[in-house]
Amino acid sequence: MKIQKAVKTVSLLTAAALMSVCLPAGRAQAEEVRSVYTNEAISPEAALTRPIAVMMPTDKVAQPSYGISHAKILYEIMEEGNISRQMAVIDDWQGLSKIGNIRSCRAYYIPQATEWDPILVHFGGVVYMKDRISLPDINNISGTYEYGTGGAAPGAGVFFRTSDRKAPHNAYISGSGITKAAGQLGYSLTLRPEYYNTKHFTFAQGINTLEQYGPAAAVANKIDLSDIFPYTRSAFTYDPATGLYKKSIHGSAQVDGANGQQLAFANVIVQNTKWEQLDQKGYLSFQNLDATEDGYFFTKGRGIHVTWAKTAEYSPTVYFDDNGNEIQLNEGKTYIAVAQKGRNVNFS
Repeated sequence: MKIQKAVKTVSLLTAAALMSVCLPAGRAQAEEVRSVYTNEAISPEAALTRPIAVMMPTDKVAQPSYGISHAKILYEIMEEGNISRQMAVIDDWQGLSKIGNIRSCRAYYIPQATEWDPILVHFGGVVYMKDRISLPDINNISGTYEYGTGGAAPGAGVFFRTSDRKAPHNAYISGSGITKAAGQLGYSLTLRPEYYNTKHFTFAQGINTLEQYGPAAAVANKIDLSDIFPYTRSAFTYDPATGLYKKSIHGSAQVDGANGQQLAFANVIVQNTKWEQLDQKGYLSFQNLDATEDGYFFTKGRGIHVTWAKTAEYSPTVYFDDNGNEIQLNEGKTYIAVAQKGRNVNFS
């Protein structure tokens, strides 16, 4: 089915903003509140809730992660040692009793996180984060020194460790712990209108099969990221019964330890990005702000070439087709691989 028009999702920051949304005659106000992450119907209260962006490992010994199936947006980006890390953007975190395990952050995750105005949850970091993580607009909860070699450890007391794994793979946090730390630190639990950008993804009305692109939309029932992430060999298999891409890691289904669910996404994006190695330890840097690079968008078993642009930290990353039009995502969760330019995605 071809797309007829796009639906631009708005996050509603105040009750007044909610009342100002134009609704079809006879429809209740609450019916038209749509998630900025997935375009699914949610309550007005949920639309105001500030998400968390939590750092989770891809190490084989650290699997499975807990709470990761709640990620509406899941980023995967390479780190030093040729091992990637994940950042899970979760909006319905309040009732989760075990989130993690939680690992350290890197400087280049911060621009990806800030476009969602989250509370950043991590267990330390590296010195290259020092100047940014310390600024007052960044609300973070860290289990140890926030940039590794120094800084504060805001909210460190709410983390807990389990005995089933060895450190550093056994540090967790709970929704109630995040709420407690936010209260102690004076962090808002609702989106901050002075920072938050209400325009993010554009979602299709109906189903976007990509057939409107003709032969430019290639078959993509299998997506192989093993060249981009050779350690995890992250990959996706399209399930036509659900219309979702099921994710694997280390050659097996990637599941949530809390519920056994395999991670599945309506949309998969590969975002080729300029990068460099900063030192002999192998720490990396990515050029998150750019308007000259390309990538791919996959949905419903097909894929198209795209370009992307991000102009400021709190501005969303916007993806365009080769006609210069913003791509239209399907309703549901989105996975984003921020790939090192020069490494290729394979699909068939």
